[in-house]
Amino acid sequence: MATRPERLRVAAPAKINLFLHVTRRRPDGYHDLQSLVAFADIGDMLVMERAIGFSLDIEGPFASGLAGDSDNLVLKAARALDEYLGLNEGAHVTLVKNLPVASGIGGGSADAAAALRGLIELWHRPEARGHDVNAIAARLGSDVPVCLPSRAAWMEGRGEHVKLLPQLPDAHLVLVNPGVAVSTADVFRRLVIAENAAILTPPDAFTTFADLVGYLQTTRNDLEAPARTLAPVIDTVINALTHEGARFTRMSGSGATCFGFFESAERARDAAARIEKANPGWWSRAGQFAMAEAVWPQRF
Repeated sequence: MATRPERLRVAAPAKINLFLHVTRRRPDGYHDLQSLVAFADIGDMLVMERAIGFSLDIEGPFASGLAGDSDNLVLKAARALDEYLGLNEGAHVTLVKNLPVASGIGGGSADAAAALRGLIELWHRPEARGHDVNAIAARLGSDVPVCLPSRAAWMEGRGEHVKLLPQLPDAHLVLVNPGVAVSTADVFRRLVIAENAAILTPPDAFTTFADLVGYLQTTRNDLEAPARTLAPVIDTVINALTHEGARFTRMSGSGATCFGFFESAERARDAAARIEKANPGWWSRAGQFAMAEAVWPQRF
């Protein structure tokens, strides 16, 4: 019989919408979309400990952005799982907030998904994996289901339909956020949906990095144009990445974080450092796609 851990560390990697097409507005007010989603080896971290009741501490460079949030999505996820399982358990969670808040890279959703993964391990409830935890994730937010596995995936519906894809080719990337929070709701209010929006089918696989870039060049992020009306600095971010030699650039999610692909890890690191130095107040990080096994809880 497996022993229950007392303490876990759980990664919450940044979500990157490599493309994002919005196909229609639904009668329930949500939008149907299609997106190819990847995850970076850059993100938040949760430390989880067994406890009586639920409590949350927030640390890290962007902790102040969540100050006063008495019902953080991490706590909502914990309570929802506990209620579903009928456990009356508890946990103390320390969230190390490394990602900018409201930045289009799924920080809150990734944190909630990491909480679900971690608590299933902390409470030793493997039976909750699969459909049950996916249903809880979908109720928490549109991006939480795809953040649960935190690996390359095809996302549809309002985000609840997720098809896992083979590991993407190695890519060296830079994430840049200009220090401007963008409201997803405000972006969608400014969205004009193209008539007869094309419905794509998931790709089988990408053999090389060039294949991936070639495919992405045939796609778009439909939220980028309305986001630019709220945060014109997005243009400046894209131009900075292009100036540094990025082979492909795009905004992720509803913004304002943008990403760029580079030829090598060294070029990505140099570009991230130069961009942040030249733009005080911006956040810029170099990395690559996260490996699937890196997101699972680790005892320590």
